[in-house]
Amino acid sequence: MVNLYTQSESNVRKTWFYLFLFFILIIAIGWIVSYLLGNRAILWIAVIISVVMSFFSYWYSDKIVLSISGAKLIEKKDNPELYRLVENLCIAAGLPLPKIYIIDDPMPNAFATGRDPKHGVVAVTSGLLEKLDRTELEGVIAHELAHIGNRDVLLSTIAVVMVGVVVLLTDFFFRSAFWGGGRREGKGNLIIIAIALALAILAPILAQLMKLAISRKREFLADSSAALLTRYPDGLARALEKISQSPHSLKRANDATSHLYIACPFNKRENKRWLHRLFSTHPLIEDRIKALRGTTL
Repeated sequence: MVNLYTQSESNVRKTWFYLFLFFILIIAIGWIVSYLLGNRAILWIAVIISVVMSFFSYWYSDKIVLSISGAKLIEKKDNPELYRLVENLCIAAGLPLPKIYIIDDPMPNAFATGRDPKHGVVAVTSGLLEKLDRTELEGVIAHELAHIGNRDVLLSTIAVVMVGVVVLLTDFFFRSAFWGGGRREGKGNLIIIAIALALAILAPILAQLMKLAISRKREFLADSSAALLTRYPDGLARALEKISQSPHSLKRANDATSHLYIACPFNKRENKRWLHRLFSTHPLIEDRIKALRGTTL
C-alpha cells in the first residue's frame, strides 16, 4: 500500500537520481570539451569558478531573499499565536526554532530559507495569516520546516552550482572553438564549432530542466514530510486549495525567488500545458493535493 512514508522515500530516491544524472552530464561535457580542445584543466577551472561564485550565494542567500521579498522580522510579542504554532511544530520535528518573518502582501504564500536548521528562516505573507485557519496554517508551516529539516537549501545550492558549471563549460568551449582554439584545422575545426554550438544551446537547457525536476521532487517530499509531522494531510491540502484560488500575485516575487515559495507566486492558476509543467519550479497544485489525499499515514 502507498503511504506517506513510502512516498517520502520515493521522492528522496528520485531526487538523488536526478543529482546523479546532473553529475554524469557535467562529466560528459567536461570530457568532450577537454578532448576537443586538448586541455584537461578546463573542467577543473570551471568547477572552481562556479563553486567560488556559489559559495557567497549559499552563505548570504537568506539575507538576499529576505531583502528582495520585503520580509520583516517579528518577535513573540508581535504575533504570539503564530510564534507558538511554529514553536510546537519545531518541538515535534526536533528542529531549532527558526527566525520568523512576515511579508505584507495579500497573496497567501510562504517560504523557508537558511543554509542549515540552526540558521533556518520561515516567512509567511499577511494574506496567508488572514485566509487560513489554524490546521491549514499548521500544514503550511510544517511544509516549510520540512524544507529546513531536509536541507533543501543545500540541495538547491548544489543544483545551482552544477548548472553554473554546465553554462561556464559550454560557453568557454564555444568561444574557444569559434576563435580557433580546437586541435584540428579545416573541416575538423568546423565540426568542433558545430558541436560547440549544439552544446552551448542544448546543455544549459538540459541542466536547467534537471534543476527544476529536483525542485518539484523536493516540493512533493516537503508535502509528505509535513503530513507526517502534523498527522493531518488534509490541513495542507485545504491550504493549497485556498492558495491556488487567490486572485493576487505576490508583488515582490520574481523568477529568481519563485522556487522558494510553497506555491507559484505569480498567478492563481497554473498552466497545465506540458511545456509549462516542464519548466515549472512547482508541481501542479492539483497533483500535490491528490498525493496528500490519496495516501495514508
